[in-house]
Amino acid sequence: MAERAALEELVRLQGAHVRGLKQQKAGSAQIEEEVAKLLKLKAQLGPDEGKQKFVLKTPKGTRDYSPRQMAVREKVFDVIISCFKRHGAEVIDTPVFELKETLTGKYGEDSKLIYDLKDQGGELLSLRYDLTDFDIAGQFDPMIPDAECLKIVCEILSSLQIGDFLVKVNDRRLLDGMFAICGVPDSKFRTICSSVDKLDKVSWEEVKNEMVGEKGLTAEVADHIGDYVQQHGGLSLVEQLFQDPKLSQNKQALEGLGDLRLLFEYLSLFGIADKISFDLSLARGLDYYTGVIYEAMLLQTPPRTGEEPLGVGSVAAGGRYDGLVGMFDPKGRKVPCVGLSIGVERIFSIVEQRLEALEEKVRTTETQVLVASAQKKLLEERLKLVSELWDAGIKAELLYKKNPKLLSQLQYCEEAGIPLVAIIGEQELEDGVIKLRSVASREEVDVRREDLVEEIKKRTSLPLCTC
Repeated sequence: MAERAALEELVRLQGAHVRGLKQQKAGSAQIEEEVAKLLKLKAQLGPDEGKQKFVLKTPKGTRDYSPRQMAVREKVFDVIISCFKRHGAEVIDTPVFELKETLTGKYGEDSKLIYDLKDQGGELLSLRYDLTDFDIAGQFDPMIPDAECLKIVCEILSSLQIGDFLVKVNDRRLLDGMFAICGVPDSKFRTICSSVDKLDKVSWEEVKNEMVGEKGLTAEVADHIGDYVQQHGGLSLVEQLFQDPKLSQNKQALEGLGDLRLLFEYLSLFGIADKISFDLSLARGLDYYTGVIYEAMLLQTPPRTGEEPLGVGSVAAGGRYDGLVGMFDPKGRKVPCVGLSIGVERIFSIVEQRLEALEEKVRTTETQVLVASAQKKLLEERLKLVSELWDAGIKAELLYKKNPKLLSQLQYCEEAGIPLVAIIGEQELEDGVIKLRSVASREEVDVRREDLVEEIKKRTSLPLCTC
């Protein structure tokens, strides 16, 4: 017993040591070595038949969802998916994990967006993460699909009613051209791009200090960049930059400005130009973007009563990536693409917080009617009626008791938000009717049994079945 206790203490200490190394962000080789020691100690410890310990927890970076949270989450997804389908989307599905080399070729080796794992065959695998993408692939005339992607973003955010928003747009070719005329070495384009992308979170002075102090730019070059990236506006800014004596001499910058001019023309036709801001500080960190890029931000409006100010940042983003698909084609064929991704987790957090602040009740089921009884010994009749309703496509429930009290059944409806109660009693059975009660108004009406399905559908605004 004493020997086992000593071994358990060693396991505890080694576990604490491993956790400490992870918190200190120690090297992966050192962590793996210490984890191996921990596993060896646990193997020596072996199972303890007399004591079973089981700690239920979710893995880091994941969470469980309650029925209330899932109801909200499903409504968010319904809005997103219905918008995608309204714009002609086709649905595909892919494995939840990919070969790691595929994803690192796409996002970069040091990406924090990737969870690594190994399969039983020893291949290095990683979880994919972008589950709410909408992409348009193929050879099309410039900026028409790009404009539609921005229209989709605006439709979704407007439908979700999560507050005022603004979609920032820029072009990676314009950024690269701007860096070139400012004197940034080609080798530093991507790292300076990542610094510029922080301007929505920190001040220009902090970004400049990073460029100069950490990334080796001269203060003069950084100031030139600052003259550009602190500008934002609309089509008028695009036209202004066309007249810039330096940018107008750069081929990449001119290509980007030309597409942005065309994009704003289409955005005006779509009626969303007032939601779009041309922002030269928008950089988007992923390397694969080749043209127009965009990011939707919630505006910091005053919070409603009971709410904390929200600083959720980006809620949707995307852009053009004409070179990515060709990376995976054996013949290297180019497939132009533009796409968008919706920040579902952030949007869900906003919606959830607002519902809690407003103390708004959320229905967790879609039940239309509860089949209830007014007297005892009517379980068989309740079972027959609920089966008839299910067969007719009605979402119905009954309490799982032989002789539930009527008051208990009505209270259940109020708590669950069920709008109707179909009440069976001895008199109703004799008369061939069902008493249909509105839970909200408490109004009751006798409905002939053969008309019950039609009446329930009419009251719950569902289309009649024509099958």
